Amino acid sequence: MNLPNKLTMARVILIPFFVLFLLVPIAGDYSKYIALVIFIIASLTDLLDGKIARKYNLVTNFGKFMDPLADKLLVCSALICFIELDLLPAWIVLIIIAREFIISGFRLVASDNGVVIAASYWGKFKTTSQMIMIILLIAQIPGFDLLEQAFIYIALILTVVSLVDYLIKNKDVLKQ
Repeated sequence: MNLPNKLTMARVILIPFFVLFLLVPIAGDYSKYIALVIFIIASLTDLLDGKIARKYNLVTNFGKFMDPLADKLLVCSALICFIELDLLPAWIVLIIIAREFIISGFRLVASDNGVVIAASYWGKFKTTSQMIMIILLIAQIPGFDLLEQAFIYIALILTVVSLVDYLIKNKDVLKQ
Protein backbone atom coordinates (compact mmCIF):
# COMPACT_ATOMS: atom_id res chain seq x y z
CA MET A 1 0.00 0.00 0.00
CA ASN A 2 1.94 2.99 -1.30
CA LEU A 3 1.31 6.67 -0.44
CA PRO A 4 -1.03 7.45 -3.36
CA ASN A 5 -3.17 4.43 -2.49
CA LYS A 6 -3.21 5.47 1.17
CA LEU A 7 -4.41 8.93 0.13
CA THR A 8 -7.15 7.35 -1.98
CA MET A 9 -8.25 5.18 0.95
CA ALA A 10 -8.16 8.21 3.27
CA ARG A 11 -10.57 9.91 0.86
CA VAL A 12 -12.94 6.94 1.06
CA ILE A 13 -12.70 6.88 4.86
CA LEU A 14 -13.50 10.62 5.03
CA ILE A 15 -16.76 10.24 3.10
CA PRO A 16 -18.97 8.98 5.97
CA PHE A 17 -17.65 11.76 8.23
CA PHE A 18 -18.33 14.30 5.51
CA VAL A 19 -21.90 13.06 5.11
CA LEU A 20 -22.45 12.95 8.87
CA PHE A 21 -21.37 16.55 9.42
CA LEU A 22 -23.20 17.74 6.31
CA LEU A 23 -26.54 16.18 7.28
CA VAL A 24 -26.46 16.09 11.08
CA PRO A 25 -25.81 19.26 13.09
CA ILE A 26 -23.80 17.39 15.72
CA ALA A 27 -21.47 20.36 16.06
CA GLY A 28 -24.27 22.92 15.86
CA ASP A 29 -23.72 25.70 13.35
CA TYR A 30 -20.15 24.49 12.84
CA SER A 31 -21.19 21.15 11.34
CA LYS A 32 -21.41 22.45 7.78
CA TYR A 33 -18.00 24.10 8.09
CA ILE A 34 -16.51 20.85 9.36
CA ALA A 35 -18.13 19.09 6.38
CA LEU A 36 -16.65 21.75 4.10
CA VAL A 37 -13.13 21.24 5.50
CA ILE A 38 -13.48 17.47 5.19
CA PHE A 39 -14.64 17.84 1.57
CA ILE A 40 -11.74 20.16 0.71
CA ILE A 41 -9.21 17.81 2.35
CA ALA A 42 -10.71 14.83 0.52
CA SER A 43 -10.61 16.76 -2.77
CA LEU A 44 -6.97 17.67 -2.20
CA THR A 45 -6.08 14.00 -1.65
CA ASP A 46 -7.47 13.40 -5.13
CA LEU A 47 -5.15 16.03 -6.54
CA LEU A 48 -2.15 14.71 -4.61
CA ASP A 49 -2.49 10.97 -5.12
CA GLY A 50 -2.40 11.21 -8.91
CA LYS A 51 0.52 13.63 -8.98
CA ILE A 52 2.55 11.51 -6.55
CA ALA A 53 1.73 8.27 -8.35
CA ARG A 54 2.83 9.63 -11.73
CA LYS A 55 5.87 11.53 -10.48
CA TYR A 56 7.33 8.60 -8.52
CA ASN A 57 6.07 5.83 -10.81
CA LEU A 58 3.75 4.46 -8.12
CA VAL A 59 0.80 3.77 -10.42
CA THR A 60 -0.92 0.51 -9.43
CA ASN A 61 -3.95 -1.41 -10.62
CA PHE A 62 -5.50 -0.81 -7.21
CA GLY A 63 -5.03 2.93 -7.66
CA LYS A 64 -6.38 2.87 -11.20
CA PHE A 65 -9.53 1.21 -9.86
CA MET A 66 -9.97 2.93 -6.50
CA ASP A 67 -9.04 6.52 -7.37
CA PRO A 68 -11.91 7.17 -9.78
CA LEU A 69 -14.26 5.16 -7.55
CA ALA A 70 -13.31 7.27 -4.53
CA ASP A 71 -13.90 10.45 -6.56
CA LYS A 72 -17.33 9.27 -7.66
CA LEU A 73 -18.28 8.24 -4.12
CA LEU A 74 -17.25 11.62 -2.73
CA VAL A 75 -19.05 13.70 -5.36
CA CYS A 76 -22.15 11.51 -5.49
CA SER A 77 -22.40 11.53 -1.68
CA ALA A 78 -22.38 15.32 -1.69
CA LEU A 79 -24.92 15.54 -4.49
CA ILE A 80 -27.32 13.11 -2.84
CA CYS A 81 -27.02 15.03 0.44
CA PHE A 82 -27.86 18.22 -1.44
CA ILE A 83 -31.21 16.73 -2.44
CA GLU A 84 -31.95 16.05 1.25
CA LEU A 85 -30.83 19.58 2.14
CA ASP A 86 -32.92 21.05 -0.70
CA LEU A 87 -29.85 22.62 -2.30
CA LEU A 88 -30.12 20.82 -5.63
CA PRO A 89 -33.07 19.41 -7.56
CA ALA A 90 -33.04 15.63 -8.01
CA TRP A 91 -33.05 15.89 -11.82
CA ILE A 92 -29.66 17.63 -11.84
CA VAL A 93 -28.21 15.03 -9.47
CA LEU A 94 -29.61 12.23 -11.64
CA ILE A 95 -27.98 13.63 -14.79
CA ILE A 96 -24.60 14.00 -13.08
CA ILE A 97 -24.71 10.52 -11.50
CA ALA A 98 -26.00 8.93 -14.72
CA ARG A 99 -23.01 10.37 -16.59
CA GLU A 100 -20.67 8.74 -14.07
CA PHE A 101 -22.35 5.35 -14.50
CA ILE A 102 -22.32 5.64 -18.30
CA ILE A 103 -18.63 6.54 -18.44
CA SER A 104 -17.72 3.82 -15.92
CA GLY A 105 -19.60 1.24 -17.99
CA PHE A 106 -18.05 2.56 -21.17
CA ARG A 107 -14.56 2.28 -19.66
CA LEU A 108 -15.32 -1.27 -18.52
CA VAL A 109 -16.32 -2.30 -22.06
CA ALA A 110 -13.23 -0.58 -23.44
CA SER A 111 -11.01 -2.31 -20.89
CA ASP A 112 -12.44 -5.70 -21.84
CA ASN A 113 -11.41 -4.88 -25.41
CA GLY A 114 -7.90 -3.87 -24.35
CA VAL A 115 -8.56 -0.16 -24.84
CA VAL A 116 -7.64 2.39 -22.19
CA ILE A 117 -9.74 5.54 -22.23
CA ALA A 118 -7.73 8.41 -20.82
CA ALA A 119 -9.33 11.27 -18.95
CA SER A 120 -10.13 14.21 -21.20
CA TYR A 121 -9.83 17.90 -20.55
CA TRP A 122 -13.63 18.12 -20.59
CA GLY A 123 -13.71 15.54 -17.81
CA LYS A 124 -11.18 17.52 -15.81
CA PHE A 125 -13.17 20.75 -16.31
CA LYS A 126 -16.32 18.87 -15.27
CA THR A 127 -14.68 17.62 -12.09
CA THR A 128 -13.29 21.04 -11.21
CA SER A 129 -16.65 22.74 -11.76
CA GLN A 130 -18.41 20.10 -9.66
CA MET A 131 -15.92 20.54 -6.82
CA ILE A 132 -16.37 24.33 -6.88
CA MET A 133 -20.15 23.93 -7.01
CA ILE A 134 -20.09 21.57 -4.02
CA ILE A 135 -17.86 23.92 -2.02
CA LEU A 136 -20.12 26.89 -2.78
CA LEU A 137 -23.27 24.96 -1.89
CA ILE A 138 -21.85 23.78 1.42
CA ALA A 139 -20.43 27.19 2.35
CA GLN A 140 -23.68 29.05 1.55
CA ILE A 141 -21.89 32.41 1.59
CA PRO A 142 -24.39 35.28 1.82
CA GLY A 143 -24.53 37.19 -1.46
CA PHE A 144 -23.07 34.31 -3.49
CA ASP A 145 -26.45 32.91 -4.60
CA LEU A 146 -25.91 33.90 -8.22
CA LEU A 147 -22.44 32.35 -8.26
CA GLU A 148 -23.83 29.14 -6.74
CA GLN A 149 -26.54 28.97 -9.41
CA ALA A 150 -24.01 29.69 -12.14
CA PHE A 151 -21.77 26.84 -10.99
CA ILE A 152 -24.70 24.45 -10.75
CA TYR A 153 -25.42 25.02 -14.43
CA ILE A 154 -21.76 25.18 -15.44
CA ALA A 155 -21.22 21.80 -13.77
CA LEU A 156 -24.34 20.41 -15.40
CA ILE A 157 -23.36 21.62 -18.88
CA LEU A 158 -19.77 20.38 -18.53
CA THR A 159 -21.10 17.03 -17.31
CA VAL A 160 -23.15 16.61 -20.48
CA VAL A 161 -20.41 18.00 -22.75
CA SER A 162 -17.81 15.64 -21.25
CA LEU A 163 -20.17 12.69 -21.71
CA VAL A 164 -20.78 13.54 -25.36
CA ASP A 165 -17.02 14.10 -25.86
CA TYR A 166 -16.19 10.66 -24.40
CA LEU A 167 -18.83 8.93 -26.50
CA ILE A 168 -17.84 10.63 -29.76
CA LYS A 169 -14.09 10.13 -29.28
CA ASN A 170 -14.52 6.48 -28.31
CA LYS A 171 -17.55 5.37 -30.34
CA ASP A 172 -15.49 2.60 -31.96
CA VAL A 173 -15.23 0.84 -28.60
CA LEU A 174 -18.91 -0.09 -28.80
CA LYS A 175 -18.49 -1.56 -32.29
CA GLN A 176 -15.97 -4.20 -31.14
